[in-house]
Amino acid sequence: MNWYLENGNDSDVVVSSKIRYARNIKDFKFNLNNLKDVEKLQNKIKEETPEIGYGLRFFNIKDMDSTTIESLVEKKLISQEFAQNKTGAILINDEENICIMINDEDHLKIQVFNSGMSLDEVFNLAREIDIKIETIFNIAKNKKYGYLTCCPTNVGTGLKASVMVHLPGLSKTGNIRKILESINSFGMNIRGIYGEKNEISGDIYQISNKKTIGLSEEEIIKNLKAITEKIIEQERLARKYLTKNKIVLEDKLYRSFGILTNCRIITSEEARKLLSDVKLGTDLGIISELTDAKVSKLYLYTKPANLKKLCGEELDSYDLDIKRAEIIKQIINEET
Repeated sequence: MNWYLENGNDSDVVVSSKIRYARNIKDFKFNLNNLKDVEKLQNKIKEETPEIGYGLRFFNIKDMDSTTIESLVEKKLISQEFAQNKTGAILINDEENICIMINDEDHLKIQVFNSGMSLDEVFNLAREIDIKIETIFNIAKNKKYGYLTCCPTNVGTGLKASVMVHLPGLSKTGNIRKILESINSFGMNIRGIYGEKNEISGDIYQISNKKTIGLSEEEIIKNLKAITEKIIEQERLARKYLTKNKIVLEDKLYRSFGILTNCRIITSEEARKLLSDVKLGTDLGIISELTDAKVSKLYLYTKPANLKKLCGEELDSYDLDIKRAEIIKQIINEET
């Protein structure tokens, strides 16, 4: 099973962990846009893919269909900007816990993912891959500044560590803004996952380090772990506070579950908002009709491109909203 359909440590709050290294090959210019140079870079990496190992396979973005590309965006394996890059390519394994973007703003973006709070595990694997890649390619770095990158903010370690967190308790108790400001003051970036009207969608936030220079890789991981542990603690306290008025909370969560269970047509944005309540109810043991595995499937297959992939057909937005309601009921009623 792919990592995004599994639950890890502290998965009631931490949805996923990610490590990303920005690397550039010394023989090529930054910001490649000359097609001959792009092709030369891609061919060089493609030739060495078997040497890198880890079951990685090479794919050109321009050769992939739009639904597959968008499904990778929905899984957060590639960025929306990179999805539009027809000179880009990826190295990806079957488990999809490793995805290396080629010719993004940097030549290589080494990414490793896992479910739950697993920063140490993804860091160890990402560093192992990074070391392997550096034995194969001549990576650009400087004795004083460290690894050289297209964006100055990534110079140094080139390491960006992040966690995706689900914070409905802090949102419902009105404490989310104070927490976000506190995180920012500790030198961390935090951004929400935005919906169609640019509103925070589904109470999901991503926390990552700002600095990549002046800190060791170990310090970056340690700092992010410390912040995340505090966030977990505060979110669980907020949830405990909400359960003091249990009947009101149960009513709110079961109303969301009832809409998902009985709807005949539903947009991805509405499903995402309702799923925040349903996940909270499942994690608190209030909604006993669902399992963690079913919630993970609901999150994945209510997204447009992954829903299309599941159905195996192209659908317009209206038919997709109808099919989404059908799939939700199928997943909820599956035998475990």
